[in-house]
Amino acid sequence: MPSDFHEVLFPTDIARGARGGPSRLTEIVTLASGREQRNARWADSRRRYEAGLGIRTLDALHAVLSFFEERRGRLIGFRFRDRTDDRSCAPSGQPGPTDQLLGTGDGSRVSFTLRKTYGAANPYSRAIAKPVAGSVRLAVAGSEVVAGVTVDEASGLVTFATPPPTGAAVTAGFLFHVPVRFDTDSLEIDLAAFEAGEVPSCPLIEILP
Repeated sequence: MPSDFHEVLFPTDIARGARGGPSRLTEIVTLASGREQRNARWADSRRRYEAGLGIRTLDALHAVLSFFEERRGRLIGFRFRDRTDDRSCAPSGQPGPTDQLLGTGDGSRVSFTLRKTYGAANPYSRAIAKPVAGSVRLAVAGSEVVAGVTVDEASGLVTFATPPPTGAAVTAGFLFHVPVRFDTDSLEIDLAAFEAGEVPSCPLIEILP
């Protein structure tokens, strides 16, 4: 296990109360004419979460403190479940082997990275590095593959024992977690404020694969 990432999941009961989502960095220059020029500084979006909203009891607070200390603050990454976007299909559905296109066989390529595509007219393809163990289903040319393939659950890399045929679509369905780290090296806790209903800040930020 890499020293800078632990394959452990942030407490799910606390994650359910978190707030957050994807963010991007866009540079906007306003010209003398009033028109704009926009430039995307990041090729990929990056998710941010405020997990403090899920801390409602002293036991939950203690669990986060313990998790924070074991990760050494911002030093070590971990897994986080984003309930709004944690699968290859719609949130209410169950992953199927043809949900997402990973690539097309060329007769020699054996490795494919799990990906999720958003949109159709101008699609964005997101690399998925932390699939949930045992959740990945694969298909080649529409037929589900149940043997002769391995999935690296720490990187999202799928490897076939035999290369998929030329022109065959390689697809997958899966559940996944977001690799994140704490976005602070200090947790400031005021028990008087906590007991009065104020929640401590616990920011998390995605680690891009």
